[in-house]
Parts: sequence; structure tokens; C-alpha cells
Amino acid sequence: MAIADANATLSFAPAREADFERLFEIRLLAMRPSLERIGRFDPEQARARFRDSFRSQHTRLVLAPTEQLIGCVAFGPQDGALLLEHFYLVPEAQGHGIGSSVLRQMLAEADATGLPIRLDVLRESDARRFYERHGFAETHRDEFDIYMERLPDNA
Repeated sequence: MAIADANATLSFAPAREADFERLFEIRLLAMRPSLERIGRFDPEQARARFRDSFRSQHTRLVLAPTEQLIGCVAFGPQDGALLLEHFYLVPEAQGHGIGSSVLRQMLAEADATGLPIRLDVLRESDARRFYERHGFAETHRDEFDIYMERLPDNA
């Protein structure tokens, strides 16, 4: 699989309910190492959790310049903020700056609305450092997750 780098032109397409299975497969590929690290990898539990929170109307497909599906991100309003969730890239797309490129797009959209962005990450996930580099700070945590927020730049 040829994956673009961050300088390539990525595009987004709206997700549909019919995309659930292929996005779930990307989620499993992206999350498996972190879940295995804490002894919580369970494909059926992962499916149920993704199904319960999958909002196709707020989910975007991340497409490489070849139009190949390389990931997804959900980004939509919730409780006076924007909720960022289900941000997954296939492993081959990780480590090339693509995630930062996608996240910068979400940050720009949030800044334009003046709303904060909220998200949560698995406690043992490398994603925490990624989000901290982009201005997110921990607000609280529970047994398994760390909750983070980033205020808009124009706040």
C-alpha cells in the first residue's frame, strides 16, 4: 500500500452508515497495539463500543491522493464543544505527518467556530503525546481513559 506523506493532498469524504464495517477494521488495526498493551483487546467489545458511538453524520473518511481510504475522524458538536473521536489511520499511514495534517484541519475548523475541542484517549496510548503536541491538555481521567481539551486559538 503506497501511503502519501503529510505534504500530499489528502481529502475527506462524508461517511455513511454503510462504512461502519470498513471503519471498524481500521479502528481495530489502529487500536490493537494499545489495547493489547493494557490487556484489553477484545474485538467484540471493541465492535460494541464503536457501534454505540459511531455517528456517521459527523464522521469523515480520510482519503489519500489516490482516493484510497486510509482513515477516519469524527468531529461534531456535543455539549457546547466539538467532540473529536474515532480518529484512526491505518498503520501504514502513521508516522508520516498525516495525522497532524488531518488534526490541523480540525483545529482550524474549531478555531473558526470559537468552540473548544474535547476528546479522550486510552491511558496507555501514544495518542496522548500526539494531542499534547497540538495544544490539548488533560482535564480528568478515569480507570481507562484520559480526557483532554483544547481551547480555540481565538479564545
